[in-house]
Amino acid sequence: MNEFDLVVLQDDIADGRLKSGDVGTILTVYNEGQAFEVEFVTLTGEAIAIETLLAHQIRPVRSSEVLAVRDMTLQE
Repeated sequence: MNEFDLVVLQDDIADGRLKSGDVGTILTVYNEGQAFEVEFVTLTGEAIAIETLLAHQIRPVRSSEVLAVRDMTLQE
């Protein structure tokens, strides 16, 4: 996985704002792919979170997948 690749979150993040299946963009690759800084945004481009994640916490998107919508306000 490389900078600017879209990735899929594999686990819910502890604070509850990010859920498994959320899509983010890799901003930085650390230690030859052992960890990644990933940005998650709304569909209008508003930043939700930037998280440093280990390789097992994300995966590349698949060509067979389709994006879905989850309303962040329903979680509050």
